[in-house]
Amino acid sequence: MRPSVRKSVFAGVAGLSLAGTVAGCAPSATQGATDPAATAGSSSAAPSTASPSGTASSLASSGSVYRDGTYSADGTYVSPNGTETVGVELTLASGTVTAVNITQHPSNPNTRKFQGEFAGGIAGQIVGKSIDELNVSKVAGSSLTSGGFNKALETIKAEAK
Repeated sequence: MRPSVRKSVFAGVAGLSLAGTVAGCAPSATQGATDPAATAGSSSAAPSTASPSGTASSLASSGSVYRDGTYSADGTYVSPNGTETVGVELTLASGTVTAVNITQHPSNPNTRKFQGEFAGGIAGQIVGKSIDELNVSKVAGSSLTSGGFNKALETIKAEAK
């Protein structure tokens, strides 16, 4: 399957998952059970956590389903060296990412290298895009860190609603 088709298919599935969650109107008791990234071949690592900071405007004033503000979460992923964690901080305005900051939590030199490459390239791929359009797969040669980023992103989306 071509990469562009694969991204379109995944974006469609993610959109349907989000629509199903919104239609249910009930918060999930365990986020890991409904997180598509958590079921995509990852281990049963600890769930991501998110916390909003700063001020968040009302949904009506922004016209978005997401509150404006800065949100952070940690996402886990499995590398050849074991379970790794990456910190993600996103700033949202009207559902659009206006800033991103990655906090590296490397457990070894290889993880440090790949998380550093990821941190250096992620802003160019997501700033200015709608949070619902994001599905990061590989950034600056780092593909595994993307899994942790996507888990953190799902937590941030839920927190920002």
